[in-house]
Amino acid sequence: MRYLVVNGSPHKGNTWKLVDLICNEIKTISPDSEFEEIHLYDLNLPFCIGCSLCFRKGYTFCPHNNIVQNILDQIDHSDGVIFAVTTFNLHLTALFKNLIDHFCFMLHRPRFFQKKAIVVSTTNASGAKKTVNYVSETLKAMGFNRCYTLPVSTYSWNSFSPQKKVVEKCQKLAHLFCQDVESRKLHSPSFSALMSYNIFRGMSLGYVKGTEYPTEDGVYWLEPSRAKASYDLAVPVPIHKKIYGNLIYIIGKLIVKHTTITYKKVPKC
Repeated sequence: MRYLVVNGSPHKGNTWKLVDLICNEIKTISPDSEFEEIHLYDLNLPFCIGCSLCFRKGYTFCPHNNIVQNILDQIDHSDGVIFAVTTFNLHLTALFKNLIDHFCFMLHRPRFFQKKAIVVSTTNASGAKKTVNYVSETLKAMGFNRCYTLPVSTYSWNSFSPQKKVVEKCQKLAHLFCQDVESRKLHSPSFSALMSYNIFRGMSLGYVKGTEYPTEDGVYWLEPSRAKASYDLAVPVPIHKKIYGNLIYIIGKLIVKHTTITYKKVPKC
């Protein structure tokens, strides 16, 4: 199995220690596992400028696509992704938030339906749980099939020595994640993922070719494999969730009849 580790901190501190424990445990369980690392600090990814080209024309038109595309490719080529997202001031780092801003088009057009992830965050006192929950829900809206979370309060400024119970949590999480990734089993989407998916499926009908404001959403959602399905066809969806998804789709169609998102080129500051 191939794993990608994305470091959303400007250094290798407390959060990286836990990620390192998880990776080493996965290597022990499955010696053939391969690991690649992305350190966002080293990529010099400029801040998202809110030009909306990724929404309107497609993410390849992003002015920073030379960097973003490489990250997307590495996720595509992995079986599991481990996100190290340190908590700064009760929330995620600016580095990682900037990556999410560049990935925001995937809330409209999700793609990583067969990927699974772990989100790890540490903080000196509080806020790590809020961070991992935010990142996990965002990743699931982007299509990630399952997201495991590990929030830890370290009470330490980069001199963290994990206690036995924290080490055991990392080992247990590594076993669950490794087993899940190697099984290649796809889990039924959550109701929140279905809501996000189908609200955009419905609203996209207002932005197809020939409308006043055609966007890439109108192209994506008219593809036959998506137009009539409550979720990606590769993912099992029980009947009650299909009904729920289709109801949200109807709501999305109703919303777009009364709401139009307009676009105007905004000059850079």
